[in-house]
Amino acid sequence: MKLLRRKEGPSLDDRLTSLLEAAELAEGRLPAEPVAAALEVAGRAGVRRSLSVDHTVVALAGATGSGKSSLFNVMAGGELARVGVTRPTTSTAQAALWDGAGAGPLLDWLEVPRRHAVTGDPQGLVLLDLPDHDSIELSHRLEVDRLVELVDLLVWVVDPQKYADAALHERYLRPLAAHGEVMVVVLNQIDTLPPGAAERCLADLRRLLDEDGLHGVPVLGVSARTGAGMGELRALLDERVAERASWAARLSADVSTAAARLAACGQAGAAGSAVPDEGRLTAALAEAAGVPLVVEAVARAHTHRAVAATGWPMTRWMRRFRPDPLRRLGLGSGARGELIGRSSLPEASAVQRARMETAIRDVGEASARDLPAPWAAAVRHAARSREGDLAAALDKVVATATIGVARRPRWWGAVGGLQWMVFGAAVLGAVWLGALFALTYLRLPEPRLPTVGELPWPTVLLIGGALAGLLIALLSRLAAVLGGRRRARRVARVLRSGVARVGDELVLEPVKEELDRYTRFTEALGAAGS
Repeated sequence: MKLLRRKEGPSLDDRLTSLLEAAELAEGRLPAEPVAAALEVAGRAGVRRSLSVDHTVVALAGATGSGKSSLFNVMAGGELARVGVTRPTTSTAQAALWDGAGAGPLLDWLEVPRRHAVTGDPQGLVLLDLPDHDSIELSHRLEVDRLVELVDLLVWVVDPQKYADAALHERYLRPLAAHGEVMVVVLNQIDTLPPGAAERCLADLRRLLDEDGLHGVPVLGVSARTGAGMGELRALLDERVAERASWAARLSADVSTAAARLAACGQAGAAGSAVPDEGRLTAALAEAAGVPLVVEAVARAHTHRAVAATGWPMTRWMRRFRPDPLRRLGLGSGARGELIGRSSLPEASAVQRARMETAIRDVGEASARDLPAPWAAAVRHAARSREGDLAAALDKVVATATIGVARRPRWWGAVGGLQWMVFGAAVLGAVWLGALFALTYLRLPEPRLPTVGELPWPTVLLIGGALAGLLIALLSRLAAVLGGRRRARRVARVLRSGVARVGDELVLEPVKEELDRYTRFTEALGAAGS
């Protein structure tokens, strides 16, 4: 069933949907009472519109002695309600039904068991006589409070003595200021007033209602005993029943009230006016993750491995006794480049943790600026909500970023082979010279030696091989240092990107989701209250 559409703005269906969305978004963020009230309004509206919309439920409410039961009897055309003056006589609500066919489920929902069929017009009127709202019986007052929230049209019956009663105005009329469209105030017993006094009472009652915010609410003077003003009251009720719109107007007022209560505690200026310092957050996370230590270890490890692969064969074996800087941190890759596992990086220091926590807190504070207190608290909590996952995520970034840094450049193999060649030449020269020494020692004839200029080949091979090996080692070390720095810069970029991604996923994204939730809340609330 499609609810009535107002002349302008969204339909009541759309407003109810928006109110429900706003209430669901506000759960856990705003105080429970207004959120529960909004959910109740949305649920109640769904039930009311599923029941008979051809009937208009009008409730007569008033204080003890106001004469509402007398009005009920006059309207119903019989002595249906017990009449009293000084004490409450109506203990439970009762209904008079004009053409009550189909009104059973509606009255079952209202929990009104006492029902009286009435013939005549207006067809579709369901008139309720409520207990006294100032009854000494708590159950009577609770019954009034319950039905005041459910009926389609409220007729408040007052008398000349108690029309200014503070309990009526402060407990009922003022809180229902948004429900003026579905409210009528009747000053009963005007026959007891001297000539001219009735007009003065009605004018004073009008003033009090205006102070309550109920501008434009119809105010009628009647007498249930003499019938004065009853025709005007009947005509007004006939008109409202014929329109069959009071139930929708009541729901519309309920939606506006619920939306206003949510707005009062959960809506403020635009969110996100301050941009979080993402660079500071990334820097703090990088420091806590040990990125500077890892970058330095990458450069040193590259040099260490290059020297071990391209150094002088007689001295490179000593590198085995020096720990690999990356392996010592549990970083690098296996034979196939797979992730080794959790690193052995030292835990962040107290100073590093403090800087990281401060950066996270600053993100929450900057994002929560200009938000109302409940939503600001939710945003700040969102910034810290996944703080416990940061250590593992950052460690994974570091371990992943260092995969492949152990790959050997091709030139290492070529230079290593060259080193073995010149080392072999030096060994050959040394052996050759040793053989010549042995021949001289044994006084054996020496073979003719080939020469390079003035130098014999054995000497050239020994000295040249040694010098060439040292030169190649020095050049290789220089190239390794430069390559290590280049590789460290590349790893640093990857690490910074990964750390920024972790910060975005675990810190900024929850904040953005919470801000988006607030934006959707304000939009839904605006649609519900429009």
